[in-house]
Amino acid sequence: MVINYFGNGCFRLQSGETSVLVNPDNNRLKADVTLKTLAATAPDAAAGGDEREGEIVISFAGEYEEKEIEIVGFPVTEESTEKFLKTAYAVMWEGMKFVFLGHLSKPMDATLMEEFSEPDVLFLPVGGGHFLEPEVAAKIAKQLEARIVIPSFYKDPAEFLKAFGKKGEEMDKFVFKQKDIAADRGRAVVLKVN
Repeated sequence: MVINYFGNGCFRLQSGETSVLVNPDNNRLKADVTLKTLAATAPDAAAGGDEREGEIVISFAGEYEEKEIEIVGFPVTEESTEKFLKTAYAVMWEGMKFVFLGHLSKPMDATLMEEFSEPDVLFLPVGGGHFLEPEVAAKIAKQLEARIVIPSFYKDPAEFLKAFGKKGEEMDKFVFKQKDIAADRGRAVVLKVN
């Protein structure tokens, strides 16, 4: 598995020929499956994903299976508005659980905490403002007991890492297999923007 970071909340996960893209800022990045954690509501918005040029785009809550990847989107109703819907995702791929909290700005309710517990990799918005404050993000990361925590939407990850009580390993990209992270607990990986 290879994880690249493209800034803000945009990540691409790749395994072999299959890739998942999360929160692309533009159309230049391509993947087999694209997840959006913030979507504009529209009267004709589909209740699930739509396909563009062989690419599956998932913008709303629901259960999906594409390319042997199980995706469950959970609505973040307390943070959604009439204009925008926020969705958090749990993705099961190659026996690993990836959790994307996307545009979260407040602590999650107990149901979501349970659904997202013990992920192999947790993608966590830590920038404050429209996203989780570093202390709140650190608390969520600890409660979820993630093996790997990857921050997003940050200007400087130092505040989050201080609150989390860990030194972050800075990398250009994160390359690993399931067995490589099996013994990890709360390891912080800070990816450089590609």
